[in-house]
Amino acid sequence: MESFSSFALATGLIGGLALFLYGMSVMSDALTKAAGGRLESILTRITANRWIAYFFGILITAVVQSSSASTVML
Repeated sequence: MESFSSFALATGLIGGLALFLYGMSVMSDALTKAAGGRLESILTRITANRWIAYFFGILITAVVQSSSASTVML
């Protein structure tokens, strides 16, 4: 079985992380353009109460099945 060198492992890890962060940035920009100020005003109203915001976050994460995607939407 071949083993990766430390350099190859580090390069893959850093490259994968960079690609992930770039994808999150692109998705965030697209959601901002698609929803505009409307989504922001809705989220402001929903998250005015700490407990409602908490359960709303749980609900969105469960529906989307990704906490990363939920974070980008907020």
